[in-house]
Amino acid sequence: MVISSIADGLTRGIEGVSDSISETFFEPVIRLGVTGLSRAGKTVFITSLVANLMDRGRMPGLVAAGDGRISAAFLQPQPDDTVPRFDYETHLGALTGAAPHWPESTRAVSQLRLSLRVRPSGLLSGFSGPRTVHLDIVDYPGEWLLDLGLMDKDFATWSAEMLTRLEGRGEGAEYLALAKETDGAAALEEPKAQALARAYTAYLTQARDAGYSDCTPGRFLLPGDLEGSPVLTFAPLPKPETTPRKSLWREMERRFEAYKSRVVTPFFRDHFARIDRQVVLVDVLGAIHRGPAAVEDMRQAMADILGAFRPGRNAFLSRLLRGRRVEKILFAATKADHLHHTQHGALAGIMSALMREARDRADFAGAETRAMAIAALRATTEETRPHEGGSVDCVRGTLLNEDGSRGKQAAFYPGALPDDPARLLTPARQGAEKWLDADYQVMRFAPAPLTLRPGDGPPHIRLDRAAQFLFGDRL
Repeated sequence: MVISSIADGLTRGIEGVSDSISETFFEPVIRLGVTGLSRAGKTVFITSLVANLMDRGRMPGLVAAGDGRISAAFLQPQPDDTVPRFDYETHLGALTGAAPHWPESTRAVSQLRLSLRVRPSGLLSGFSGPRTVHLDIVDYPGEWLLDLGLMDKDFATWSAEMLTRLEGRGEGAEYLALAKETDGAAALEEPKAQALARAYTAYLTQARDAGYSDCTPGRFLLPGDLEGSPVLTFAPLPKPETTPRKSLWREMERRFEAYKSRVVTPFFRDHFARIDRQVVLVDVLGAIHRGPAAVEDMRQAMADILGAFRPGRNAFLSRLLRGRRVEKILFAATKADHLHHTQHGALAGIMSALMREARDRADFAGAETRAMAIAALRATTEETRPHEGGSVDCVRGTLLNEDGSRGKQAAFYPGALPDDPARLLTPARQGAEKWLDADYQVMRFAPAPLTLRPGDGPPHIRLDRAAQFLFGDRL
């Protein structure tokens, strides 16, 4: 184990030196991580970002594009042969076809390399020609970041925390009943272990659908090729007075530790540790619609996610990253097109407040953070309609039916977000069951049919400003 760790550290050190030399003397590489909690829109974000970098007519906020210094953009084979390619062409076809629809969500790590030919600016412009800058986009589920919190816990601690959390949720009632009638000191029976894991996974699925963000272990919801394996066949249990060898408890404990070493550690080592810039996408509007409990849960999940970006506070990450840290982190509230532009400032303020508490406690060692309200693909138009002697600012779009089909056109007013985020966060922290002074609604819109002019990418809201913050300085 010690020799393996030393060899692994030497390998990463050599890779880091190689990467630095390559970027300094040849073609710079920007490794952009894209993650988000469920339904935040990662696939649409990446697809629209790449499309708008290839056709830059809607990207004036990205300075290099606005100045005309990006002369070309093209896709190349990705650098990592062991990671699936992000299926850009299929996703773009879904969004821009004759009957546009939202693409399927990605369920594992994927990667795409976009190369940009960029002319230098300022004093260097007269002395050197265009250079190639590679943008390596790494897509991964936000639930996997939440697994970082497991690394400093043993099975008994994690079990106690999870069972306490389930006590207050109707979605957890069935699993709690099963766990309480289970004798962890009894001899392991594999069908019993599998039944417990299935029941706990069913709870996680229901909790995610209800709007909760703290759905860990993350691979239970996104198992990939690990589905059915022992490393995903464990669940929280009440600790018995004795835990004999070959008991159910001892085997669950062993599998929990295997999950940390065989699943969580490789993700942080092989993918997360190599990221330079990061965007975290958050469906703030969806949480507000679901109520105070969902907002408070999202705030706590944001704190857990931020923990992954301050490795000095976590010995596990410190060993893996060896001083390397993400340089810029953007927290983006998505689906800004569901609101009239007059409310975008309030949405960005709520996003900033959600991350502020954890950010203020964190030591980012120079990492720059920002909150923003964006829509990677604009699915609505704005209009103002008369209402009870006054007027309301609405958005209009094609509604999305429950079965995913396109519905009718409708104008929609979701309610006014408060300018002071405390009006939402305070009742959420205090455990309020519902909002007292407002009812915030969210509609699901289908993507709008697009007719794009030559040189224009898909319509968006502030995607160019997001790109400028994330990597504009490297162009």
